[in-house]
Amino acid sequence: MRGEAAGEQPTAPPVRTRRALPGHGERALPEAVNRERSPVPRSRRPDGAGDRCVPAVAARYFAVPEPRPAVPADAAEIARLKSAHTCSEPLSPERFAATRTLLAARLAAAGSAVAYVVDAPGGGGLASCALALVHPVFPSRDSPEGLAAHVDAVATEPAHRGRGYASTALGALLRHLEELGVTEYALHTGGEPAPFYERFGFFRDSALLRMTRTPVRESGEAAGLSTAQFAETVMRATGFAGLYFTDEDGHPLQLHAVYSSSHPWQVPGGTMDPGERPWGTAVRECREETGIVVAGPPRRLLAAVYGLPGAQWPYSTFGCVFDGGRLTRRQIEAIVLDPAEHDEVRVRPLEEWRDHMPDGDYRRLLAIDGARRSGETAYFDTWDWEAE
Repeated sequence: MRGEAAGEQPTAPPVRTRRALPGHGERALPEAVNRERSPVPRSRRPDGAGDRCVPAVAARYFAVPEPRPAVPADAAEIARLKSAHTCSEPLSPERFAATRTLLAARLAAAGSAVAYVVDAPGGGGLASCALALVHPVFPSRDSPEGLAAHVDAVATEPAHRGRGYASTALGALLRHLEELGVTEYALHTGGEPAPFYERFGFFRDSALLRMTRTPVRESGEAAGLSTAQFAETVMRATGFAGLYFTDEDGHPLQLHAVYSSSHPWQVPGGTMDPGERPWGTAVRECREETGIVVAGPPRRLLAAVYGLPGAQWPYSTFGCVFDGGRLTRRQIEAIVLDPAEHDEVRVRPLEEWRDHMPDGDYRRLLAIDGARRSGETAYFDTWDWEAE
């Protein structure tokens, strides 16, 4: 107990670590090393012991990879580790999707989540993670900066346990939190893993009271999620609507777009504004793009068109194409184009359009025209955004 009598900090006893000998696989070589003292975390104990610095865990059988700060792209893997190894039961698909989405947002630069992860050797996801949620509290003696953290998950894949991954990830996380000014920490754990956390300075607090209240769920709301949270998990899409015109001979009319080389010829129409219905969008866009005013109730729906997202646009698209009817030659000649959107209006026989537009656009035109001729609404679901 050298040094204790004089009030000095006692020296940690040496520990044994095992390293691989060259040419001998993973045979152990005993080596006496002193535990390094980690600069964090510091915990204020109610027994008056004050702040104390806890020894860092020594390396074991393998070299421990350097943990790295988690980024939003790690959200799915962290959610997977949390679901598989820290939850009382695996998260449902809906809850997993919500956790992944919210975590990705909170791991952004201005988010409230901080995590450190260890990549699995050889790739294939994460081997371990330590995640904390930071929240404001009123400044106090224990929280002079007004910040506290809840350690939400510390998890390691079973195949990678016993190598110090969780220790190094949690240590890096706590050091980061201390740099942010966090001094008050909390976590919930069972009795068995408690010694692991006690090495970092955590202690049991018998004064803690807990309560879980069942949230009021509105119609259509996923279990345990608010409406706003559930909305973050569902597919996002943009809507469009247009009008299909032909001349008196039944030849399709198309407008040449100045803003799209990938979809050069289009029906009059465009993207729906917030609060608009498809028919209202079709009428407004037609008037803005051609000067043609279509009055009266909605015309017959010719086609429902759907497209998956791609490199050019991150959302799915869903649109309605209505029958605009047949235009006389005088009506076509009277069309006034918006030069910011289109520079030419053209009428061609259906088969001639094949050489003037991409295959997907031409197949969509065939479906729309076929619906006009057959009297049955077409469903066209392969008008996808192209990949790079």
